[in-house]
Amino acid sequence: MLEAINLSKKYGEHKALIGLNLSVAPGEVFCLLGANGAGKTTTINLFMSFIKPTAGYIKVNDLEVNAQPQDTKKHLAYIPENLNLYSNLTGLENLQFFAGLGGEKPDKPSAEQLLQSVGLQSDAIHKRVAQYSKGMRQKVGIAIAKAKQADNLLLDEPTSGLDPQASNDFAQLLRDMGQNNVAILMATHDLFRAKESGTHIGIMKAGRLIHSLNSDEVTLTELEHLYLETMKSVSDVEISY
Repeated sequence: MLEAINLSKKYGEHKALIGLNLSVAPGEVFCLLGANGAGKTTTINLFMSFIKPTAGYIKVNDLEVNAQPQDTKKHLAYIPENLNLYSNLTGLENLQFFAGLGGEKPDKPSAEQLLQSVGLQSDAIHKRVAQYSKGMRQKVGIAIAKAKQADNLLLDEPTSGLDPQASNDFAQLLRDMGQNNVAILMATHDLFRAKESGTHIGIMKAGRLIHSLNSDEVTLTELEHLYLETMKSVSDVEISY
């Protein structure tokens, strides 16, 4: 489970995040929407303990991140917008290497099965990652998360730059992981994928979570209207839940 409690982050006088409260339970996919600078990536970075909060708390499986950063990382997998894999290694070798860092290195048959389970073509598994598309790299990232057996997944704009088919494939992988009780928090600009993949959707602006709603309670058209109206507003909007 992922939880933010009155979470804030300041850089000098700039308030990057203000009083964020959210929770993501096992099986939920919480999609954070918002323009650049809204606080989405700051939120992800705080959960990963890449940066420290100015105020508030972050918990991963009831462990407080700042007090136990290494312990919480054992329960987390992270996929950024551009996943850094070793280009001179194959997809299988990358999977075994990065999963091994987390103490869960699979043997060759198991690694091959993991990569096939996320939709990587059989003929690509033993090719160097230098030949991979971004969508193929992201699939390796999901396979690494599955190999690590992480029960919480953080994603920062993972579908940016993917073609529609690759984006659809990735969304299906997220739904599958959610059905396996993984708690997923994803920062994205993609309203369609947020509606399609998310169980919950948050709209952020200027460091605040302005709206938080269940995805099945709103149509895509309604979500788009709410998002655009929120982005146009120049005054502080009362947070709604």
